[in-house]
Amino acid sequence: MHKVKKIMAACDFSEYAPRVVSYAIDLAKELKASLIVVNIINQRDLDMIQKVAAEFSEFNAAKYLADQERERLELMDNLVNDAGGTGLDLHKVIRVGVPFRALLQVIEDQGADMLVMGTKGRGNLAGMLFGSTAEKVFRHCPIPLLSIRAEKNSARES
Repeated sequence: MHKVKKIMAACDFSEYAPRVVSYAIDLAKELKASLIVVNIINQRDLDMIQKVAAEFSEFNAAKYLADQERERLELMDNLVNDAGGTGLDLHKVIRVGVPFRALLQVIEDQGADMLVMGTKGRGNLAGMLFGSTAEKVFRHCPIPLLSIRAEKNSARES
């Protein structure tokens, strides 16, 4: 069996993100692996904001992106700390791009051995019509992928 040395957790800050990060942390501890927590700023969203902002001369796209990166790094820290991830060899990565492509590129760039991600994220109607990020990553991921489902809600499941 291939030794898992680097575990990558896809973190979209949806309601499922704490469970994904917690599971990835537990795996990293058990396997004595490093953990890479990755968030992708969707290029489509950034483009839309820039189009709207073009109407307002005081908007600074570079500042907006820097603010987003800073906020997301802080959110990552909070998720990792809340899940008991202190003491791990931890790397945080933020990229801008098409989410599934950017995740696959981070796998290659970081040399990840396993990916942990949720089966559902912050998707919207467009994701349902054109295929979710998770579905695209599942089809193209070059490494073992562990999909984390939402916790069962006993009221809905009965």
